[in-house]
Amino acid sequence: MKLFPSGHATHPQWRMAAALVLAQLRAQMALPGYATAPTLGLMYITDHYADEAQALLEYVAGELPEVTDWSGTVGVGVSANNAEYFDEPALSVMLLDIPADQYRVFSGVAPLPTHPMHPLHGDGGFTAHTALVHADGHTPELAELIHEMAERTDTGYLFGGLTASRHASVQFAVGGNGNIAGHGAASGVFDGGLSGVAFGPGVALVSRVTQGCQPVGALRAVTAAQENVVLELDGEPALDVLLDTLEVTLEGDPQPALRKVRATLAGLVNAGEQPQSQRRTGHFGTDTRVRHIVGLDGTRRGVALADRVETGMHLAFCQRNVAAARADLMRICAEIREELEPEELEPLHVVSDADGDTLPASLAPSTAAPPRAGQRICGALYVSCSGRGGPHFGGPSAELQIVRHALGDVPLAGFFAGGEIAHHHLYGYTGVLTVFVAP
Repeated sequence: MKLFPSGHATHPQWRMAAALVLAQLRAQMALPGYATAPTLGLMYITDHYADEAQALLEYVAGELPEVTDWSGTVGVGVSANNAEYFDEPALSVMLLDIPADQYRVFSGVAPLPTHPMHPLHGDGGFTAHTALVHADGHTPELAELIHEMAERTDTGYLFGGLTASRHASVQFAVGGNGNIAGHGAASGVFDGGLSGVAFGPGVALVSRVTQGCQPVGALRAVTAAQENVVLELDGEPALDVLLDTLEVTLEGDPQPALRKVRATLAGLVNAGEQPQSQRRTGHFGTDTRVRHIVGLDGTRRGVALADRVETGMHLAFCQRNVAAARADLMRICAEIREELEPEELEPLHVVSDADGDTLPASLAPSTAAPPRAGQRICGALYVSCSGRGGPHFGGPSAELQIVRHALGDVPLAGFFAGGEIAHHHLYGYTGVLTVFVAP
């Protein structure tokens, strides 16, 4: 694979922004080292363009007839190499140089099969190894659908995110080269459900999850729960544990305590999963899903979360932490660099806390077609939470500048999502960085 052409632009008129992006793509496609005839495009738009998504897709696809397949979605922001466009009209496009027999676009009208396709049916015997997934957060039983989608791949590894829009929650899914029957009569713009691209075993990639929250209390076992309400932690009333952790009380004037509670979230680990070790420098591992606290139950002394809770889970209260988020993002980028070219790259500075302890590499490498040492990045995809973004990291585009500083000047596209997908889980306040690599 060669370098993936990419382009990004902002303009009040979508056609002008698209024209600027097309000019960048064509210029790169004429350069040595870049793909000259890619067939798969990823397109991400901010919700300012959501109502014109159909016209935008038709325009870009019509100007790039060699690109027969498209996937993408809408976010409150989009990202590119060293830049992010947050809450402004913009789009980011990347064209992937991947053999046509190593990917399949899927959507609600052309879902990914539950079994390998058969070569006698004219589909090349494609088997899904990993998958990029875009999903509507309002889809019923979404967590179960994501888990089921993971089971349709050999590795069980997904990456992607949820649409984030104040207008239409659109997704792009076009299989124009006939890889999957069913797309021919579809417009290519969908609202609701899941869509994306499945990749075959010949597509090497490495993916990492970076957390944006830091534990403020010990990891405890959920010993009593009902639906989405945590009733007991380690045998103690959950509300009492929360108040003790935050060192506040609801007696007298409860407003100061409630302000602290509103700034607090809960990190959940499924029952039966061994919680990854936490360090006070910290960040959660990939087994932890951060959820909002949505209410307090004074009668039962419980804490209500924005997710179903079961006895046997583990829980740690946490808060968003800028320093921990920056350090963890730098760490995963350093891991990717080291895995690709451990002997050729200059080492990054090791991130340490105030006591001189190095930050732990708590996130294990993904099982998604791990690349061999000495491979190079052809392109990168970054899906970050809409609650993160540059301002959270200290300034405009600061998050993407960290990624570029660590990975180098590589093609990149992505969006700011309403939730992030990695492995077979749905996350919050995280970033999912995936790089495509070749020798």
